Amino acid sequence: MRTNRLGWTDLELTNIGLGTFPMGGGDWEAGWGPQDDKESISSIRHALELGINWIDTAPAYGLGKAETLVHKAIGKMSNPPIIATKCGLTWSPDRKLLNVMKKESVKKEAEDSLKRLNVDVIDLYQIHWPIPDEDIEEAWTAIAQLIEEGKVKYGGVCNCSVAQMERLAKIHPIASLQSPYSMIIRDIEKGELKYCRKHRIGVIPYSPMQRGLLTGKYNRDTVEQLAPNDHRRNEPYFQQPEFGVNLKLIEGLRPLAEEEDRVLAQLALAWVLRRSEVTAAIVGARRPSQLDDTVLAGDWDLDKKKIRAIDRLLKSRDRELG
Repeated sequence: MRTNRLGWTDLELTNIGLGTFPMGGGDWEAGWGPQDDKESISSIRHALELGINWIDTAPAYGLGKAETLVHKAIGKMSNPPIIATKCGLTWSPDRKLLNVMKKESVKKEAEDSLKRLNVDVIDLYQIHWPIPDEDIEEAWTAIAQLIEEGKVKYGGVCNCSVAQMERLAKIHPIASLQSPYSMIIRDIEKGELKYCRKHRIGVIPYSPMQRGLLTGKYNRDTVEQLAPNDHRRNEPYFQQPEFGVNLKLIEGLRPLAEEEDRVLAQLALAWVLRRSEVTAAIVGARRPSQLDDTVLAGDWDLDKKKIRAIDRLLKSRDRELG
């Protein structure tokens, strides 16, 4: 894997980072179904063994579980990985997610994350969702204060529009943008990537394999076998009619990977990493073996011919979906 500087900061990230969303398990409203905590811890440690140097997590993932597992996995390493976590998505006593952007809440979340992760400083602290919109300045001001206090090194945003980033940049510089980006969801190509390039903001896409869809392991039968509490059952790209069109896209992509002795997951990741604005892509894992293939995408430069072939397949998909 290669390393890239995160925007204007001094953080050097491997171009593949480990995401812990699936490690939150299934006991919350956006869960992935049952998850073995031992497998999660082993996956984190295996990622570091493979050379990944940063981990993305959030309090919301399993309502504190993912952050706790990160601490259990890394302990007090002499050379710990870079840790990115988030704020603004809390939960009620009955375990329902709540969007809160108030200053007091953000600061309390930071303290709670520091304790769960058992670290003195959070390397990258991100607004999870800019909801409610009218409170994002308040949340960002709280993050700027946490940076001044030495509890956070850099502040980033997730799922923000260009207009929202422009509002926040007046308060404090933005280190990074984390947004969904894959062959299936390409919205940030419309403006966010250009804005981040202009302002030297790092871009760290999540879901580059679209929740596993672009690994090619899902069909109508395997989707039906997803756990009842796996949130992917409710995602439109796993439901008809879009699912059928996506399967057709995958079958068109498969030979493009196989002709270079690659797997589909690597093709999906390499396609996201082809953009110069992208610092690194976040890859989730539920067991160590899943990482053995995906990390290999970090050194794959797609040639122009392959990119054009993928573009044709994506345009065909878009036409079918109208």
